[in-house]
Amino acid sequence: MRTFVIMRLRDPNTKEFLDAVDSFIRRERMLRRGEDAAPVVVALSGGADSVALLSALIELGFDCIAAHCNFHLRGEESMRDMRHCESLCDLLGVDLYVKDFNVPERMKATGESVEMACRELRYRWFADLLDRDFSQAVAVGHHREDQAETLMLNLLRGTGIAGLTGMKPRNGNVVRPFLEVSRKQIEDYLTAKGLTYVTDSSNASDAHRRNRLRNTLFPLMEELFPGATDGLLRTISNLVPVRGFYDEAIAAACAPFRSGEDGIVIELAALSAQRHAGIMLFEMLRQSGFNATQTQDMLRSAHGSGLRFEAADGSGNFAELDRGRLTLNRPASTMHEPDAYDIDLDRDILRPVNIAVSRHDVSEFRPGGRGAMEVCIDASALDGSPRWQLRHSRRGDRMAPYGMNGTKLVSDIFSDAKYSAAQKRAAWILTRDDEIMWIPGLRTSAHFTIGPSTREFIKLRIIE
Repeated sequence: MRTFVIMRLRDPNTKEFLDAVDSFIRRERMLRRGEDAAPVVVALSGGADSVALLSALIELGFDCIAAHCNFHLRGEESMRDMRHCESLCDLLGVDLYVKDFNVPERMKATGESVEMACRELRYRWFADLLDRDFSQAVAVGHHREDQAETLMLNLLRGTGIAGLTGMKPRNGNVVRPFLEVSRKQIEDYLTAKGLTYVTDSSNASDAHRRNRLRNTLFPLMEELFPGATDGLLRTISNLVPVRGFYDEAIAAACAPFRSGEDGIVIELAALSAQRHAGIMLFEMLRQSGFNATQTQDMLRSAHGSGLRFEAADGSGNFAELDRGRLTLNRPASTMHEPDAYDIDLDRDILRPVNIAVSRHDVSEFRPGGRGAMEVCIDASALDGSPRWQLRHSRRGDRMAPYGMNGTKLVSDIFSDAKYSAAQKRAAWILTRDDEIMWIPGLRTSAHFTIGPSTREFIKLRIIE
């Protein structure tokens, strides 16, 4: 059962800080509070920012749950951080969820960097917690210096208007209540509250670009140009309303050229004729990890086919070009799904396609049926214990389609059906000893059809 801290009147030494955070939360409409409000999941690392965030939200009257990720990347220091979070939550009277992650295993499976693997693991777990506890949001401790660093990082690697406006106060279910307070204000608040925090030893290393900015570049900038950080933050503030107008204009301009769920199919050939095709395509694809160089390459090949583009951010997203149409694809949630499944025609098939299997006397056969959504096969096809499989297509696959003479390349059958590259890749094929018997939902084979010598037949029907 969740326990609650009985709130005191705000300490005069912390009132200004809490008022600033409270005002920002109200202005941005980040979170709800009160008896009927859902809890807030607070990402708790044990560092100063997250410790202060948890304490401040509790003081401001929010029902909080703490969530700590243990990536086990720093040995005993990782365990120290976890123990500190446990002690803090005991002190504040909030529930703490701890999740252990195997980061090397994730990196091996996906090819992601350490940072990307940790981020994906962390936010997927946070999403699970949101669903499990019916929580309203995940709160993270990014503050104003983090915002300035983000802007500088974006500038150094090249960015558009989105990168110039930094992190949003709310991004989906993630909220950042500290974006308008400084690191010093956070540390002063912790001192006034008598709360301790841990320091990640890797923050002192300049191995990462953000650390080099924080430890070297920003101090030098402030020395040479006092107020440089404030100037960067004013730039962000000035550009936020501009970005709102820009986003609305881009959405309206791009709408005629994209379709499908989440707008993942782009009519690239038609788009390429537009005056601002470059920026339009970049804005459609940048959140999926593609950079401006890649989108320019796509436009240069706008009328082509058979090209594949891998996202530059290591997310595993990719786009495929087929006859002037670009389809965005994301990694399947089951990354290691087999390419082929051995199946038994004595029972219904549940994976990878839901297919009802039944055996009938030939007197029950009725021609026509539901086209390629079902297939009837002479039961003699089971003689000799052949190997039945459902598998994806392979280069050079040929089929003898029912009603045609000879064979035809499966790739041509897909093209005739105007399958996109993603549909071709996702299609399953039923084979008997590697001879193609059926492309579920598309074509049936001329092999083992119902004829004068048939006594029994096997019916396979896709369950939609």
